[in-house]
Amino acid sequence: MKRFFSRNLSYTQYIAFGFLLIIFAGTLLLCLPISSRDGIWTNPLDAFFTATSATCVTGLVIYDTYTHWSLFGQTVILLLIQVGGLGFMAMITMFSIFTKRKISLHERKLLVQTSGSMRYQGIVVLIRRILKCTFFVEGIGAAFLALRFCQEMPFWEGIYNAIFHSVSAFCNAGFDLMGKKVPYGSLTSYSDDWLVCLTLIVLIVIGGIGFFVWNDIRKHGFKFKDYDLHSKLVACTSGALIVFGFFYFLLTERNGLMDGMSAGERIISSLFLSVSPRTAGFNTLDQNGLSEAGRLMTMIFMFIGGSPGSTAGGIKTTTFLVAILSALSSARNVKDVTVFKRRIDSKIIREACSIVAIYIMMLFASVALIAIIEPFPLEAIFFEAVSAIGTVGLSCGISQELSAVSKIIFSLLMFFGRIGGLSFVLVVAEQRRPVAVERPSERILIG
Repeated sequence: MKRFFSRNLSYTQYIAFGFLLIIFAGTLLLCLPISSRDGIWTNPLDAFFTATSATCVTGLVIYDTYTHWSLFGQTVILLLIQVGGLGFMAMITMFSIFTKRKISLHERKLLVQTSGSMRYQGIVVLIRRILKCTFFVEGIGAAFLALRFCQEMPFWEGIYNAIFHSVSAFCNAGFDLMGKKVPYGSLTSYSDDWLVCLTLIVLIVIGGIGFFVWNDIRKHGFKFKDYDLHSKLVACTSGALIVFGFFYFLLTERNGLMDGMSAGERIISSLFLSVSPRTAGFNTLDQNGLSEAGRLMTMIFMFIGGSPGSTAGGIKTTTFLVAILSALSSARNVKDVTVFKRRIDSKIIREACSIVAIYIMMLFASVALIAIIEPFPLEAIFFEAVSAIGTVGLSCGISQELSAVSKIIFSLLMFFGRIGGLSFVLVVAEQRRPVAVERPSERILIG
């Protein structure tokens, strides 16, 4: 069996099937009576949806995480979030380190694919560093959150809540345990709490910029000119989106969702609205109260997502930027796409445009199917679908009322969004042998 898999599966397919294996294991555990607060069996499809949402670090839920799941069920969800955020191969590496087992060349190639690295050299060292930094950052985040939660809850419950929300924020998952206050309310009770909001914002941003960028910052500090092109593009695009989103929501929601708030509340709420949709899924304000302009921008941010090699989803910031630069170059009739005095390879441009096209096709196909099945308004279905494919988790509240077929479609969208557009296509249609014949070319009219 092992020989069959090693010969017949590509690295992309290994990763996809690895995620599926984790999802099915999580589904079995969440079905058990011990996983529910009432001690009853959970519907397998609902458990599958929850396991997919956790492993794909999305945050869409059918049941409120606190009110339905027991401590055991919440722990299973937390482990799925951690494994899904880091990638299953990174977790295998962690166990290999503990057991002092040598990592094979085949596993090293898988690590390159899952970590977002561009080099084989030093990949195991990089993964070890990623694991150490991850647990360190999550620990610091938990310590800050504990300052607030331990004031409101018994000490150990506060510590547990701090750890859960720190991991969920860093992995951009969006699962929360605040159903004890308001079921399905996410973090609305902390909309004016600077300590909680800023801690989560920092965790989301660090988790969403990508492991490769971490490594660049470690090597060069804050000397921006010494960064690799990838890190420069991630830093500029992420920073621009956060700043733009902050002022956009501050403007569009001032007389709506933020009406009556103090200046400080508006500032922290606007910042949270700018950061969370890419792609954490926490919300401190009711998403149904957003203006039309605010909801549109939230969907755009969910679609863009975080950065490659990170815990975030979406088409990714670099994909978005390359597609925009390519379009501008075509409009100006310029052959090459250049940025920071570097030319972007034509293969990267084709891949970026392909990813955008694949995401759009999957999104509209899914929305069309769900609109046939469900009675919900098209806007609500579209919002929920973008949230699923972007692995965000923000919701209009329709996830709990979906039919069985729609739950499966949303699960596929979350899985698609986690492993990536090109990877998903390669899983089902990867061709190992290139076609030997070069077909004749012919011009067509476009535009």
